[in-house]
Amino acid sequence: MAAADGDARGAALDLGSVTTFRAAACDLNGQLRGKRLPAAAAAKLGASGLRMPLSALNVDVWGSDIEGSALVFETGDKDGVLFPTERGPVPMPWLDTASALVPMWMFEEAGAPFAGDPRHALARALDAYRARGWQVRAATEMEFTLVDDSGAALRPPVNPQTGRRLQGHAILSIRQLDAFDAFFTDLYAGCDAMGIAVDSAISEAGLGQFEITLGHREAMAAADDAWLFKTLARGLARRHGMAATFLAKPYPDDAGNGMHVHFSVLDAEGRNVFDDGSAAGSDILRQAVAGCLRAMPDQTLILAPHGPSYARLVPGAHAPTGAGWGYDNRTAAIRIPAGPAKARRIEHRAAGGDINPYLLLAAILGAAISGVEDGLAPPEPIAGNAYERDLPQMAGDWAEAIARIEGSALMRRILGETLVANLCMTKRQEMRRLVEIPPERHWQIYLETA
Repeated sequence: MAAADGDARGAALDLGSVTTFRAAACDLNGQLRGKRLPAAAAAKLGASGLRMPLSALNVDVWGSDIEGSALVFETGDKDGVLFPTERGPVPMPWLDTASALVPMWMFEEAGAPFAGDPRHALARALDAYRARGWQVRAATEMEFTLVDDSGAALRPPVNPQTGRRLQGHAILSIRQLDAFDAFFTDLYAGCDAMGIAVDSAISEAGLGQFEITLGHREAMAAADDAWLFKTLARGLARRHGMAATFLAKPYPDDAGNGMHVHFSVLDAEGRNVFDDGSAAGSDILRQAVAGCLRAMPDQTLILAPHGPSYARLVPGAHAPTGAGWGYDNRTAAIRIPAGPAKARRIEHRAAGGDINPYLLLAAILGAAISGVEDGLAPPEPIAGNAYERDLPQMAGDWAEAIARIEGSALMRRILGETLVANLCMTKRQEMRRLVEIPPERHWQIYLETA
């Protein structure tokens, strides 16, 4: 993607009446990295950008530089330039003081996109669709858990209506949603203020677990929505005396948090290229499915990026571990939902809630278009329980996942050499540090960083 196609370079930014704002880009772990600035600084942000070390987007989950990183030691930790994305400023309704957040992305000094920026990785994947005159539309299902983190271990939150802690599961319970009505009312209002396309909310299978479905829109905007939503949900939960976590497995014996991605592809005339008028969908749909299946084992580190992520990947526990697909089959990692042919789409169900939205969509959409480019054909769709099938498996642990993506020519093709190398260095450093910390304290690291 050319810089002019995806950022607000040269544009004036309207921050409203705020006195300060945050300018931030997304690092490899999905965290906001940037600066707090006075409102007057916004006048030149679109024209000259904001200087920040390139290495700031490739730090570990604690925010530490990566030991031996070429970005730090071989380049002298040189600066890049952040420019506002086309999203523009959004309010920060979780703060007490009226403030704005300006989403940014990183460029090299000479103007090229920085290859270690996750948002640029998604832009690169979308370029392959744009070259065919296609546009990707996507939506995400965001699962998270409300918790009380005030003690030595996570506990369920207190029901605001009864004053007692949640004690049982409440699948699709309106009563449980209504118990947390004040939080969800603020969450919907915050989404509206930030321009996040929000749809339904449900009470999910886990203790204090909920799911928000975000609306279908152009894929980059959908990734922006998911990134901003995670920040909003965490911030607003704190205002309501709780924590919101996207940890893949908040409680060892309870349901984990996932993030499902739905996507379809429109041609230049607005026709869905996955639709051929039948329930089966088009040849292009099956090629895209085959691409997703081929890449899934090598993508495990994107789908499960942290050490605790692998507690969720237990066969038969509602988190797909095998690369299989089926029509309207929720046990399969790739599902083709039922419904009108014109709405034919792919649902990718393998990721945990603790992912980086830009990396996830880049990996999924890059895999799908690689299947189209290579003319792949998928295996037969699965009918019945996919957990009982002998399928290609995702990596079983963190170390294996790092090794798989590092050795994958396909993932370097999809994400680029630089990003894969930086990601592997980052995750190896996190793995070394995590073994020094007692397992019962791991949640404290990832509660609001995952």
